[in-house]
Parts: sequence; C-alpha cells; structure tokens
Amino acid sequence: MFERLLAAPPYSLRQAEKEALLLPGLNELAQFHYETCRDYARIVDAAWGGPRIYRAIEEVPFLPVGLFKKRELSSTATPSLVLRSSGTTGQTPSRIVVDPETATRQSRALIATFRPILGDRRLPFLAIDTKDVLQPTDMTARGAGVLGMMKFGARATFALDSALETDLERVRSFVGANGSQPFLVFGFTYLVWTKLYERFRDGELDLTNAILIHSGGWKNLEARKVSNASFRAALRARFNLSRIYNFYGFVEQIGSMFVEGPGGLLYPPNFTDVIVRRPGSWEPAEPGEEGVVQVVSLLPRSYPGHSVLTEDRGAILAVDTGIENRFGKAVAIAGRVAKTELRGCSDVIAASAA
Repeated sequence: MFERLLAAPPYSLRQAEKEALLLPGLNELAQFHYETCRDYARIVDAAWGGPRIYRAIEEVPFLPVGLFKKRELSSTATPSLVLRSSGTTGQTPSRIVVDPETATRQSRALIATFRPILGDRRLPFLAIDTKDVLQPTDMTARGAGVLGMMKFGARATFALDSALETDLERVRSFVGANGSQPFLVFGFTYLVWTKLYERFRDGELDLTNAILIHSGGWKNLEARKVSNASFRAALRARFNLSRIYNFYGFVEQIGSMFVEGPGGLLYPPNFTDVIVRRPGSWEPAEPGEEGVVQVVSLLPRSYPGHSVLTEDRGAILAVDTGIENRFGKAVAIAGRVAKTELRGCSDVIAASAA
C-alpha cells in the first residue's frame, strides 16, 4: 500500500480514495507496533480496550506527542539512529528511534514530496545552518532537516559557522558562483530571517533563481511581528526571492511534511493525513472548525509514530479543491495548544504506559 501511495504524484488522490488506501496500512502498522512495542501495547489495552481492525482512520489509536519526551518507544531490534527534537534550552527533547527500513521510507517520502518543486536534478545547495548539526548517530530535528534536503543538493555550502554567525563572504561567494541558475536554499525559518535576511542589505544578494524551503521557528518570529505574509514580502523586496515554500513537520513523525500550496494552505501528501480533534471530547472536528491536529502516516515502523496527536491547533479549510492539481485536505496551522487542553488526554495515555 505504501508503494502505491508513494508512486502517485504526492497530492493527486481524492480524499475518499486516499483514506481507502491509507486505512489498511494504518491497521497493519497498529498491529505491528502492538506486537513489537510493549509500551504501545499497554497503551492500546488500557486506553482503547485492546487492538482491533479499525474501520476509519479516525479510529486508529493515537499517542500524544509529549509521550515521546517521557519514553523512548521502539519497535525495532536494529536501531541505527536516534533523532532528537530541537526543543528550547531546558526542555526534555523527544527521542525517536530510527532503523534502516524507516530511514529508507522517510528518504523516499521526502523525495516524492519535494520532487514537484525541485525536480530531478540536484541543485547547488546553501544551508542556512552550521555543518555541526550533522551528527552520525544522535541528531536533532534541525540536523535531520538539513541532511534530508541535501539529497536534492550538490556542493553543499553552510552559511553559518560553529557559533551560528553568518559567514558573509562564504554566502556572497556561493551566490556569485551559482546565482545565474536555479539553486536551493534551506533553513529553519528563524535562522533564515535572522542569519540571512537581517545580515544582508537591500540588493546585496540576488536570489532571483533561488528556491527557498523553510520551516519552524514561527513562534520567535511572531514575537517580532513577522507573519508568513510579511516574511515572504520582505525576502522578495530585499533579494528578489519569490519561490518560497514553507512546510509543516515534526521530528516525532519525520518525513511527513505538509508543504505550502495555493492560498498559503498546507497539503498532506498521499502517504499521510491529518485529523483535527475537539479538545476534551477528542471527537473529530467539522471542516473549518479549529482544534488539535493529529497526523497519521505510513512511514514509521521502527517506533509507534504512525498516529500522533500534536500540540498544534489547526483547521481543515478545504477538501479536494483540485487547485494546481492538489487534492485531499488543505490545512491551516494556527499555533500551539494551551497545555490545559491536552492535559487530560495526555495524562491518561501516559499513565497507561507507566
């Protein structure tokens, strides 16, 4: 089922067809993790009355994302990498166990998601980060993001030094050497703003041919009164950069990326989907109704991350519009959930694993 969903263009399936293909895969993953991850089995037994065949994707048991900060959940005997969330100082990071099979699935999913934007040819690559984020066995979400996008890049150049200061001459040299052809720029949103936008003057860099992929750090930018619209407008005015793609993703389900499309909405690719739930009752919300975002995915086999309740609020604003050949759900993310809204659900499920 995963192969079939991966083979089709990433947003080509109507919602009903997509769910019909996702459901058997999610049932298989739920049973697999029940049999191979003791903590997951205890949660399903205690909170969902044991395993069964689920008749809709909304019925598949979910884990609150905070649980991955409390426990290292594993369904594999051959771990090859541990990914850590890039949480702020003092926070306990999530630890996500990855094995070769899951890493391959994540890599193939990433390529399928971004191929319509970046094409098949590897592009000169400028990372708005330091090469120090790349670690062989214990890597943060930032490092995983950079490493993932390097699959599309050639001759990677890192814009920041070990102290996270911008190497101005290195960036100027890269743009001078590659600016006459399409090239890829990737970075977490806050770093793109503070280390690229704020470090170069108007007209100093010509990024006309750049394709910028970015994500994360919006909370810090909102504190500076920088919205998605003003971010895009500022980069266009300063650098003539117009091909800008924001995406939504999180380390607890690495590889499941919702890329910005028409109207600034986010689109889940074929092998993943989103459910919005009402805080408290945890029933699925109606289209257009804001609630807590749950993400399901066929990617994770090394850990039970196939159905995760996030700490983000959002709404499903459209389904099967077909705009620019995008079908399925179109989603808006509104920000973080108040902790009180998650506490009841998270505490019950976390207690089940104790």
